[in-house]
Amino acid sequence: MTAASFVVALSTFLATGSIWKALGWTVLALIVLQVGYFLSVVRLIYRAERKTHSDRDPGVLDRRDGMQLRDSVSARTNINMPRP
Repeated sequence: MTAASFVVALSTFLATGSIWKALGWTVLALIVLQVGYFLSVVRLIYRAERKTHSDRDPGVLDRRDGMQLRDSVSARTNINMPRP
């Protein structure tokens, strides 16, 4: 992001000769880059959540459904611990 900002600032300054126009275009480029980054993260989260929900079999329990696993001590010693 820093390199892209530097390239925009330098190319705008060389094209216009104005530091203020270069600063304005650089700020605009930074905003566009940040919005694009935010939208791509939102898209990744949405796609991951949609994939997770569509792949689940409703008849199978997993840890998200409240299934509790025995801890390693009781599993090694074969002691049945009461569940809370």
